Amino acid sequence: MIDGADKFYDECAIAGVYGNHEAANLVYLCLYALQHRGQQGTGIAAYDGEHINSEKREGLVADVYTKKRLKKLHGKIAIGHNRYPTDGVFSTRNLQPIIAELPIGDCALAYNGNLINAFKIRRQLIQDGVIFSTGTDSETIMHLLAKRLKNEDFITALSNVMTQITGSYSMVFMADNKLIAMRDPHGVRPLAMGMMKDGYVFVSETVALDLIDAHFVREVEPGEMVVVDASGVKSYFPNGKVENPAPCVFEHVYFARPDSFMFGQSVYEVRKGFGKMLAKECPVDADIVIPVPDSGITATIGYSEESKIPFELGIIRNHYVGRTFIEPSQNIRDFGVRVKLNPVRNLIKGKKIVVVDDSIVRGTTSKKIVKLLRDAGAKEIHMRISAPPTSYPCYYGIDTPTKKELISNTHTEDEIRRFIGADTLGYISLEGMKKVLIDNNFCFACFTGQYPINPADLIED
Repeated sequence: MIDGADKFYDECAIAGVYGNHEAANLVYLCLYALQHRGQQGTGIAAYDGEHINSEKREGLVADVYTKKRLKKLHGKIAIGHNRYPTDGVFSTRNLQPIIAELPIGDCALAYNGNLINAFKIRRQLIQDGVIFSTGTDSETIMHLLAKRLKNEDFITALSNVMTQITGSYSMVFMADNKLIAMRDPHGVRPLAMGMMKDGYVFVSETVALDLIDAHFVREVEPGEMVVVDASGVKSYFPNGKVENPAPCVFEHVYFARPDSFMFGQSVYEVRKGFGKMLAKECPVDADIVIPVPDSGITATIGYSEESKIPFELGIIRNHYVGRTFIEPSQNIRDFGVRVKLNPVRNLIKGKKIVVVDDSIVRGTTSKKIVKLLRDAGAKEIHMRISAPPTSYPCYYGIDTPTKKELISNTHTEDEIRRFIGADTLGYISLEGMKKVLIDNNFCFACFTGQYPINPADLIED
């Protein structure tokens, strides 16, 4: 968890374009649409027919890619990456795409997820004399590929690498005049395929396709490797077809933009459905229902529609607070929350309020929000959460606290209510959540502790 933050954070976004003379510019636009998935740094690599050129820097997409820098990225194939460090430590050397010179020529890889067996593989590679220069899973994958290329052709080698690695991943790989998109056998991390008049696109979310006017074709299937080159599109399943995928349900709860289509459903409609189910399961007599912006807005609309309680924007978010904002030296109560969120006092005063948020992690932010509303004159505050209690850490590429730092793991629901200061507290049930989803083939491990991919190999023994 970054700097004690009271939210979950996704690791990154990926994008790849094949067959368009402005491939790098299109990847830039895709990364711009996917900025919410990673804000620490960004990179684009483009293949000009002979070499791979890249730009990788710390910062936001709009700040990093000037016209001058994008002009250097020639070619009809390009991939890109937005990074958010899951370990809380940022280093520019870990920026992606990672680029290497292999027997088949220059290669580049952009990756989203977390390899469960990365430590064991890395340790063995080091014992074999391999030198690492970054701390990324991407470099581990590249070294595995390099070893296999000694005796195997490129596609066979890459397929066999997919059988060696365990965990969650979506990635785009650029090499040998090809663009390859891959998704782990459980399909934990999302990856969508699109098509333009003169090329193909792979992105973490469909909102990126909308921005560049690309047609959504389908989602890359769990365990699938899609290869695009001059001969067309080919599909492989190195681990075989998967019967029980487990995509991350928190994409629907919080990570994805609501205007995305993911795992067979509209994110907006799913979140709205969560809000409606929450109103059915946790009704309350109130004057208004307000969201914690921005992630709680869509669920609040659903709650309002189902409960017939008027929807109001009772808390306003300042969207222009940057990471470098300097806090004043004097002791201002709850400054970190106040600089981002501010109540509409005339709307709040004397009212019984339902407050809808997507999750409670440590509980510290919820406590400060409740206090803000109390100070603004709220008569009653009823906190409603559009996900079940998040009691277990994620090992699949999501930045989460340890189990003991997750308040719902160590406190009862009533103890959490008293800690945050609300009059009542209610969560959507896991059963209610499942009723909103088109199927139950999701990873619910952060709610249940039942992990679809055994995380035991993460232990550095």
